[in-house]
Amino acid sequence: MHNHTSQPKPTGQSQRAAHSQPTAEALPAAPALPADPAASAAPRRVPGRSRLAVVGVAALAALADWAILGPLAGITLEARQGGTQHIGAAAVVVSTVFVALAGWALLAILERRTPRAQNIWTVVAAIVCTTSLGSPLTNGIGLGAKLGLASLHLVVGAVVILGLRRTALSAAERC
Repeated sequence: MHNHTSQPKPTGQSQRAAHSQPTAEALPAAPALPADPAASAAPRRVPGRSRLAVVGVAALAALADWAILGPLAGITLEARQGGTQHIGAAAVVVSTVFVALAGWALLAILERRTPRAQNIWTVVAAIVCTTSLGSPLTNGIGLGAKLGLASLHLVVGAVVILGLRRTALSAAERC
């Protein structure tokens, strides 16, 4: 079926020009602007979900480290704390989740109290991680246990510090 219209058919140079000029349908649409200007200044992430992911990743990293050290490498992870305690998978996961949630809570409190929350929290977390190495290095039974338990502290500390620091809201995002 042919479309018979009264428009002249372009020829030669005018035909090339007609094909090279973009039409309104061919132009990309401009991005829609938010109706509320404050909506564009809102954080681009959901802090709780990102922080919850950090807690989960820290627990998985600690469990992976424990599995490599204990079952795979054959290191007996034991410490003297009121008696000899074997450090199992459950203890590793529970203590990691507790520490990560405590770090999350401190960061949330600092975000409400100071514009320098990220820097203050990072310094405090690094100090806590460093001082926590005293326990495995002094209470671990045998060199393998001492180094293995210290590596668990460092893995958890690295994941929690780097992960939660990334989620910290700037002063402008909090206001």
